[in-house]
Amino acid sequence: QVQLVESGGGLVQAGGSLRLSCAAIGSIVSINAMGWYRQAPGKQRELLAAITSGGSTNYADSVKGRCTISTDNTKNTVYLQMNSLNAEDTAVYYCNAEITAVVVPIIRTDNYWGQGTQVTVSS
Repeated sequence: QVQLVESGGGLVQAGGSLRLSCAAIGSIVSINAMGWYRQAPGKQRELLAAITSGGSTNYADSVKGRCTISTDNTKNTVYLQMNSLNAEDTAVYYCNAEITAVVVPIIRTDNYWGQGTQVTVSS
């Protein structure tokens, strides 16, 4: 079984910065890709940034130039550094990962979600 544990959300003033973290915990064989999504009230969940095991990244236009996704492979952790935050960034942020893990009695690849962390930007 694999869990994604997020941290780093909170309240920040407009123009400020936050760094979100997401640690993958469990019987992990490999992590193929990790990403960050967000969902604002009344809106659909949207992909913000993703990174592959090879280090390739892609960003949504809404955060390009303001956010950086990175990983620490020794800790099975993905980060999202967010700068120049504004009120439109207020949302619940979710970590997502495609992970190959031991799910007794087999090894299988699944898509996992974190529990979500609230980011609120005050103007």
